[in-house]
Amino acid sequence: MNYKFSIILFLCSILLTGCFGYPRLLSYPFDPGGRSLNSFASELNPQISGRYLVFTTDRRGSQDVYMFDTVTRNLVDLPGLNSFDMIASHPAASENGKFIVFTASREGRANIIFYDRDVRQSRNLTGNLQGEVRNPTISADGSRIAFEYSNNGQWDVLVYDRFGQKLNIPQEPS
Repeated sequence: MNYKFSIILFLCSILLTGCFGYPRLLSYPFDPGGRSLNSFASELNPQISGRYLVFTTDRRGSQDVYMFDTVTRNLVDLPGLNSFDMIASHPAASENGKFIVFTASREGRANIIFYDRDVRQSRNLTGNLQGEVRNPTISADGSRIAFEYSNNGQWDVLVYDRFGQKLNIPQEPS
């Protein structure tokens, strides 16, 4: 075999298989009843954090947040999180899966919602903001939430703690 062709073939195989077997296809069973990761419903905005995968789905007739444990291969119960009068999108979870943030739209107004699995309670972090919010993310330990915020057409990034307090991030290095 030609030396250059061998190198090209080798590089292509690396690109196609990824480093150390990544990316890889995950094979989770299909459940027509909606009790697994894959179903007949739309599964949107998947985000993986540690062993957990969060996503939105319309399995119950409204767009809700679901969490899947990749180790136990089961959906995680999220009592008190979803509501029929709310459209959820763009969820993210802390690394241990204890905290979830997502965008929730209700009556045309979007807010960033923080959910604590231990106490089974949701908190609206952005109810006092006049403007639009979208695309939340959460730190690995669940202590900080960042999201996009627009007031008068310019999008900025805000960072809050999990109690809903805005954090002042220095603009210039000290």
